[in-house]
Amino acid sequence: MRILYAEDEEALASAVTKILMKSNYSVDTVYDGVEALEYLENDVYDAVILDIMMPRLDGISVLKKLRAKGTLVPVLMLTAKGEVDDKVLGLDCGANDYLSKPFDYKELLARIRAMTRGQGSADSRLYFGNVTLDRASFELSSPTGSFKLVNKEFQVMEILMSNPRNIISVERLMEKIWGYNSDAEINVVWVYVSYLRKKLSSLGANIQIKVSRNAGYSLEEIECSKN
Repeated sequence: MRILYAEDEEALASAVTKILMKSNYSVDTVYDGVEALEYLENDVYDAVILDIMMPRLDGISVLKKLRAKGTLVPVLMLTAKGEVDDKVLGLDCGANDYLSKPFDYKELLARIRAMTRGQGSADSRLYFGNVTLDRASFELSSPTGSFKLVNKEFQVMEILMSNPRNIISVERLMEKIWGYNSDAEINVVWVYVSYLRKKLSSLGANIQIKVSRNAGYSLEEIECSKN
């Protein structure tokens, strides 16, 4: 899952970015509202965290422009202000949630998980075949056991399990997980797919990561052989 985080307090931005990355999110961090809008043109984000008080363009203005374009990406507003009117303004402009500074990082992570769940779903888990991916604990499990996935493993698996049977291009995986400015070579995707295939095999999974040449990867159910 890729997050855009817009915050002009650099010390806070650095600390929160580290927490998000440790929690298996890919993060692009910017320091003003204009830069935030420029990054949002890429349309690769699963969530946005916006500070209200930012230079050049404030968070509310960024939110208004985002919603005016019809972009429905979940947005969490951050502010040092705790007044009810500020919260109402942010929510009325299309924010999904609101968090006042200072905040506990556990609450921040919980709010991100809550606003990025599928509509009507109260579960942090993804299911396909006999495999479960827990987005809170980062565990990939089956009835025979479990593995705790590391950052990039988790992100690749999360995208595949969120889109079962759909082909996800290598380019899309690179954009969502490593970002446009990454120096990583494109074959890094294959490396992490290989790691995940081995874990799925060890778990006795009845699903597999299938490669479609010149197209990408998809998560498919394993067909039972007929005698």
